[in-house]
Amino acid sequence: MNLVDTFSEFKAGKNIDRPTMVRVLEDVFRTLIRKKYGSDENFDVIVNTTKGDLELWRVREIVPDGEVTDDRSQIAISEAQSIEEDYEIGEECYQQLFLEDFGRRAIMAARQTLISRIMELEKDEVYKKYMERVGDVVIGEVHQILKREILVLDDATGNELVMPRNETIRGDYFRKGDMVKGVIKRVEMRNNTPIVIVSRTDSLFLEKLLEQEVPEIEDGLITIQKIVRLPGERAKVAVESYDDRIDPVGACVGMKGSRIHGIVRELKNENIDIINYTGNDSLLIQRALTPAKVTRIDLDNQEKRAAVYLKPDQVSLAIGKGGTNIKLASRLSGYEIDVYRDTDQMEYADDVDLDEFKDEIDDWVIDALKNIGCDTARSVLGLTKDELVRRTDLEEETINEILQIFSSEFED
Repeated sequence: MNLVDTFSEFKAGKNIDRPTMVRVLEDVFRTLIRKKYGSDENFDVIVNTTKGDLELWRVREIVPDGEVTDDRSQIAISEAQSIEEDYEIGEECYQQLFLEDFGRRAIMAARQTLISRIMELEKDEVYKKYMERVGDVVIGEVHQILKREILVLDDATGNELVMPRNETIRGDYFRKGDMVKGVIKRVEMRNNTPIVIVSRTDSLFLEKLLEQEVPEIEDGLITIQKIVRLPGERAKVAVESYDDRIDPVGACVGMKGSRIHGIVRELKNENIDIINYTGNDSLLIQRALTPAKVTRIDLDNQEKRAAVYLKPDQVSLAIGKGGTNIKLASRLSGYEIDVYRDTDQMEYADDVDLDEFKDEIDDWVIDALKNIGCDTARSVLGLTKDELVRRTDLEEETINEILQIFSSEFED
């Protein structure tokens, strides 16, 4: 049982700086000395971090025989000369100690202390290292697939990273040994162990991927103002350039989409809309609702609401599949967006607002119809029953009742 071997073994594999290692070793061995001799005041602990060994020396003043008053700091001349013949009274006697002198049990305890202290140091080192890397993209190998999380080994350091299931994109499918890319989202301490959380759904991941693909972003010529995502489905990125010669949208998309295609593939075919950022809220909403073409926008700056009017054939484009487009546009602009059909008033002079039917139809049903851009009875009748069921998530029976009420309104 040699503590030197333990030190060498740990020194080889751990990324701990030498001064810290020396301090830990000195502390462990001084504790060992205090247990045996009661004090460590007159002892030197010399650690050689290069070779991985150490020396323990006991230093005492040499006094004449029979005049030793404190055996911790003094040694009789006869005893000193038994260590080395040349010693004289008044000199300091250096006596080397060996680990065997402390006994097997004490050495075992010290060994355990040393191992635990080094492991604590390593944990602190991992925590500090990854805290500095929060927001960086990391590549790792899938090591273990658990029910709630995936364990990944960092390709650069070999440390274990955790990717929770809710931080993976819908459509992500991993097998052991697969290489996976993500962004370091945060570092937590659980039971005194650093846990590095990696995410593929965070907006920062998309931002970092854009930085890697678009040199103008890395160089600071293009700024990403805001990113909103529905991971695996759709994302909107507002970009701005302070250099008039640079088209920020074109630079991010690349020639024939060359720059954006790699990112789309990495994000499991997530549709990415790159838009030109502007401080004009109305124009930003118009751009955020791409690919729909907006007829006009009425803003309520106090309530942060926007009434957007579009031609009937543009409404479904503005809302998007499952409402994704309008949700992201709202988040990007900071306004709650309500979509309305901009119909010819002369054509529908006898049209009736949905709110007029509140005595016959529940409020939540009317809200569901408004959410798909229908704010009048004729705009609802202009859609097929199947389309209404699909877009509103209302039951077919409810849709039939609504259509009957609206149809009867215009029969006369």
